[in-house]
Amino acid sequence: MAYIQFLGAAGTVTGSKHLINTGDLSGKSGFQVLIDCGLFQGPKEWRERNWRDTPIPAKEIDAVILTHAHLDHCGWIPRLVKEGFRGPIYATSPTIDLCSIILPDSGHLQEEDARFYNKMKKSKHDPALPLYTFEEAENSLQYFKPVQVGETIKLSSDLSFRFVRAAHILGSCMAEISLNTNGATRRLLFTGDIGRVQDHKVAPGKVVHSGPQEGEAADLVIMESTYGNRMHPKEDPLPELASLITSTANRGGSVIAPAFAIERTQKFVFILKHLIESGQIPRLPVFCDSPMAIKAVEIFLKHDEEYSDETRDMIRKYGSPLTWPGFTFASTPEESKKINANMMPSVIISSSGMVTGGRILHHLAQRLPDPRNLVLFIGFQAPGTRGFTIKSQSNEVKIFGDYVPIRAQVAALEQFSDHADPPELLQWLRTFHNQPATTYLVHGEPDASSQLRDVMKKELGWNVQLAQYLEKVRVD
Repeated sequence: MAYIQFLGAAGTVTGSKHLINTGDLSGKSGFQVLIDCGLFQGPKEWRERNWRDTPIPAKEIDAVILTHAHLDHCGWIPRLVKEGFRGPIYATSPTIDLCSIILPDSGHLQEEDARFYNKMKKSKHDPALPLYTFEEAENSLQYFKPVQVGETIKLSSDLSFRFVRAAHILGSCMAEISLNTNGATRRLLFTGDIGRVQDHKVAPGKVVHSGPQEGEAADLVIMESTYGNRMHPKEDPLPELASLITSTANRGGSVIAPAFAIERTQKFVFILKHLIESGQIPRLPVFCDSPMAIKAVEIFLKHDEEYSDETRDMIRKYGSPLTWPGFTFASTPEESKKINANMMPSVIISSSGMVTGGRILHHLAQRLPDPRNLVLFIGFQAPGTRGFTIKSQSNEVKIFGDYVPIRAQVAALEQFSDHADPPELLQWLRTFHNQPATTYLVHGEPDASSQLRDVMKKELGWNVQLAQYLEKVRVD
């Protein structure tokens, strides 16, 4: 009897890893496929799991199916290869292109952080080591195999899959699995992260197609629940965004926006360009401080088949962000240091989005103590991350081993999220052709998953369970 085992994103919102084994629960090993292979982020108890070997030896995993290119879904792939995985990693072409910059950058940042901690003697480990290196991340890219949306790939005599659009970020998809088990064929749907069923006024700047593919049919669903306990605001965020930026500039401060380098940064720079050209905010310098930002923009421009109409119109009107006057994309450490040397009002966009590492730490360490500045969150902040600490209005936050006082203004605009909230999820789920036998909720904090389960049971009458870490569930 085949089974699924939850190796991550169960009881937490990061570290997505879900194993399908076509063998049985007694220990007989069949064909083994890993759906996503992400980094754990947030609380120490989860981050420490990044350093442990997989419960299933990496060399015994036959293939990986990757839904999209966010680190909490792809960021552990270099470590998996380092442990001995040698199978194919299936993903869409845009996802592969994005991973080709995200994963080496992740390795580079980890090497950079390890060097810093060793130099400053701030680590409990001597020496501090990276989880994987730039070179190891680059080495893992050789195993990626491109798959077109809708194309059926047969992995074994019992298992095949195809991608359907998730509308979360560029290239993102859900994985539809067809599994022959116990003399019958079962369809499994792994959603990855689900994009918003939306209109552009309440969720502006959407880069890719709006709304996940409708009309699904599945016997078992593994579904994310990131926003399971809250709803996105329905108001247009642009007036509030313009007001926040203008007020900060008027008092001589700068806006620091932690943002994921993929999708969120591109979305935000287009919105800033619109606000500047329409006269809604001052013509401030805009700095994108991320080594991968330039490459990410080039990848977005390459994959115009993924664009929403809004994005296509913006590019037609303004051209490439890399050519915009007043917008600077910093790639080297020296260029990054020049940003901090600039004391004039500006907008600084830098990764990581949850302030878990990277150059954003240097900008915040310098500017958090100054009440003239604004820290603006435009993405989800997982509990246990520095971003969550800052957003929660704490008095201080630990950066590079030191406690930095938080005196800057802190604001958050939830409308920029690329995760569907409960009403949007219900809208999508109601398009299913059948009621799945069981839906397992993953990729959510316990309260978010629990509340979404209760809503789905009440509104849909579905059998909904909360996935548990390392739990094995039979596919009957």
